[in-house]
Order: sequence, then structure tokens, then C-alpha cells
Amino acid sequence: MLDTIQTYRHWRDVPQRNWRWQNFSPAEIACRGTGQLKLHPEALDKLQALRDRLGKPLIVRSAYRSPEHNRAVGGATRSKHMDGTAFDIEMSNHDPVVFEGAAREVGFLGIGYYPRSGFMHIDLGPARSWGEKFPVRAVSFAPETSPAREVLAASRTLRGAGAAGAATMGAAGTEVAQEVLAEAQGAVLPLVPYLDSLRWLFIALALAGIAVAVYARLDDWRKGLR
Repeated sequence: MLDTIQTYRHWRDVPQRNWRWQNFSPAEIACRGTGQLKLHPEALDKLQALRDRLGKPLIVRSAYRSPEHNRAVGGATRSKHMDGTAFDIEMSNHDPVVFEGAAREVGFLGIGYYPRSGFMHIDLGPARSWGEKFPVRAVSFAPETSPAREVLAASRTLRGAGAAGAATMGAAGTEVAQEVLAEAQGAVLPLVPYLDSLRWLFIALALAGIAVAVYARLDDWRKGLR
């Protein structure tokens, strides 16, 4: 296992067996201007530990810089980037306060704040910090809550569906009774027309119950209760 600092003319020259940092690639860590790579195992171990602690991707803006590229981008003359021990990390997917705390916990000692550019610099040290800290970030989203659930006894949907079901059964039962009575003795024949009216009454109640159930369901969706 590689534990010594190695310099490669291009990141494609890094042997696969020498790369053990699963959440990063040589291309991410290499110089953006030349493709060169100074592989610093201790720094990369801490970077991987930071990634593991935070549990979310680290977007690396800049890692190793060759001396010529460091001059081209206006880097400090003794920049830790040229040693392969510094990383500039995008803050768009991190809370800067949480990120800084985690970075210090895994062993990064140098912290640079660049809120206008949206990144933080971390390196192995010496211990120091510079720049204006990021403003406290407001909570992006309200805490998630479980959707409200209706109590079945108080459910408008259940009431409407229940009424529709009862009325449908009543209409069917009335129709059966009507057929039975129509075949009975003449003494009960005068009741048959009234049973026909009762059947239509039950049908009307069933339709009203269905309408209530449909309205309640749509209203619940609109209010986010379903």
C-alpha cells in the first residue's frame, strides 16, 4: 500500500493499485492546468475521512497545483496546493459550519473562507485561518412531517361511501321485495307502486353518497391530506 508521496507527470500515469480513495479519482485531485499529480497519501486519507464523516459528496474545485499553474491562477507563493496537502471544496451542498467542524475533527488545520466564491480551503497546516466566514445559512426546507391521517370514524370519504353502499343495498332489497310481493296474493298488490317509489329513493341516496365520497377525496388531495 502506498504511503509515500509520489509525483506523476499526468494523473493517467497513477497505477490503479496505488489509488485507495474510493470517493475520489486521480483526475479530481490532479492539477487543473497541467494534469500533473502529487499524490500525498496522508492528505488524501484525511479527505476520504472527511467524506465519510459528512456522508455526502465533496466537490473538489482545486487540489494539487503545479508551480506554473499556481502562478497562473495567482496562488500564494508558498501555497499548500503545490504540496498536494490542500483542497478547495465547493459549499453548495454543505453547511459551512458543519463542514468546518468535521474538517477539524479529521485533522485539517488550515481553514480558508471564500464565501463570495462559494468554497472553503482546507489543508494539513500549520493551524491558521483567514477570510470572512460564511453567513449563517437559513434552513432550506421546513422539517418534514407525516401527512395528516383522518380518523376513520370522522372520515367524510368513509361516510359518503358508507351511505352510498347502504343506499345501494336498500335499493336492491326493495327491488327484490317488489318482485316477491308482485307474485303474492292480491291483498298486498296495492303496496307494489309504493315500493317502486322507495327503490328510486334509495337510488337517489346512493348517488348522493357517491357524490359526497368523490368530493371529499378531491378536497383531501387539494389540502394535502392524502
